[in-house]
Amino acid sequence: MSDTRCLSARPNGSHRGASQMPDAPEALSALRRALEAEVGDRLLVDEPLSAHTSYRIGGPADLFVTVEDQDELCRIVTLAREYQVPYFLLGSGTNILVSDKGIRGLVIENRARGSRLEVREEEAILQAEAGALLKDLAEKSVQHGLAGLEWAVGIPGTVGGAVVGNAGAYGGYVSDVLIQVAILQADGEIQELGAEEVEFGYRTSRFKAANCKRGAASPVILTAQFRLHPESVKALRERMAEYTRQREARQPGEPSAGSVFKRTAQYPAGFLIEQAGLKGKRIGDAQISPKHANFIVNLGQAKASDVKALIDMAREAVLKQFGIELELEQELVGEWND
Repeated sequence: MSDTRCLSARPNGSHRGASQMPDAPEALSALRRALEAEVGDRLLVDEPLSAHTSYRIGGPADLFVTVEDQDELCRIVTLAREYQVPYFLLGSGTNILVSDKGIRGLVIENRARGSRLEVREEEAILQAEAGALLKDLAEKSVQHGLAGLEWAVGIPGTVGGAVVGNAGAYGGYVSDVLIQVAILQADGEIQELGAEEVEFGYRTSRFKAANCKRGAASPVILTAQFRLHPESVKALRERMAEYTRQREARQPGEPSAGSVFKRTAQYPAGFLIEQAGLKGKRIGDAQISPKHANFIVNLGQAKASDVKALIDMAREAVLKQFGIELELEQELVGEWND
C-alpha cells in the first residue's frame, strides 16, 4: 500500500477546520463562485437529475458539474471539501433512486474514462478510471482475448459504482478480479488499497456506507485495477452473446435502475414479490415490471415517491406473507422524509 498527494489538492492548511460549520447558503454561494472560476459555464445550477439517472427520475441538484479526467475530479472534490459543501459522486446514474426534492450541495458526474491494458504471458492488468463504463471494459477485454469481465456485458454502471456495490452477474463479481483501487482521502492524499482492504460483501464494500454519508471524510474512488487471464476470443464472444440473450429475455426494456432488492438467503427477491401477488402492480407511472418482479420501471412520468411507495409495498407484503425482510440493493439518494 502506498500514499501520494493529489497534485491538484490544496495542502491541509487551506481547508476549513472540521469544527467550523459555515452557513449553508453562504457556503454554497462561495463554492458556486469558486466553481464558476474553475469550470465556467460547465457549472449547472438546479440541474434536474432526471436527465442523469437510468430511472429518468430525480429532482434538482443545487450545483452540478461534469468532470472529464482524474485531475479535474481531484480539484472539484477538493473545492467542495474546502467550502464544506456536501458532494455526491454520480456515475451513470444506475442503481440509485434520487428523490423528487433532489440533492442539496454539489453533484459531480464522473466521466473520467481512461483505461490502460498491460498484457503479460500468464495474465493481463487492466487499469481504468472510476468513470469508465464497465460494459466498455468488458468489450475491450474480450477483444484482446482476456477473460474476467465478460459477465459485465450489458451492465451500464461505471467502474467506481461497480466497486462500491461489488457488481456481479452470471456468477462473476468485481471482487473476483479486482487487484487494487486508488482513492482520494479527506486530507488530499491518494491512497492505494488492495482488494482485501476493500472489504467486499454481497453487493457491498467499505465504500457503500461512506458514500451515503456524503461528508468531507468520504473517500473518492479514482482508479481500479483488474487481473484478467487469456482465453479464446471465440469462446468469450459466445459467452457474452448468451449473457446478452438471457438479459434481454428476462429484464424489462423500460427505464429502471436494475434490481431493486438483494437476493435473500433462500429465494430471489423477484420470486417472493411475484408470489406476494405484486407483479405488474402500478402506482402512478411506476410499475413492478410484469417481466421481472425485482425491477420497478418508469412508464413515462413516474415520480421517486411512486417508486418508493412500490418499494415499501413489496417489503411489507413479503414480510407479512413469508416472514422475510427484503434488503434494498438500490440506494435512496437525496432528500427523503424518512
